Amino acid sequence: MPLLTVGIPFYNNEKTLAAAINSVLIQTYYNFELILIDDGSTDKSYDVAYEFAQKDPRVQLLCDGENKGLVSRLNQII
Repeated sequence: MPLLTVGIPFYNNEKTLAAAINSVLIQTYYNFELILIDDGSTDKSYDVAYEFAQKDPRVQLLCDGENKGLVSRLNQII
């Protein structure tokens, strides 16, 4: 089965981020990597993403502390 990459850039989404991540993790297709990119969040979004990254080796969390915007983060996923 080919590896699939799913990317979720986020900025200040602590209330909805867990649901978005869970929606990917509960899929029946297992051979994927989930790349989470924090776009300089100032709320607890990073902490939410960090918890998932610690529990599932398919989840990668990237953060550079800067707010570069959605287009930049989508390009970073590629």
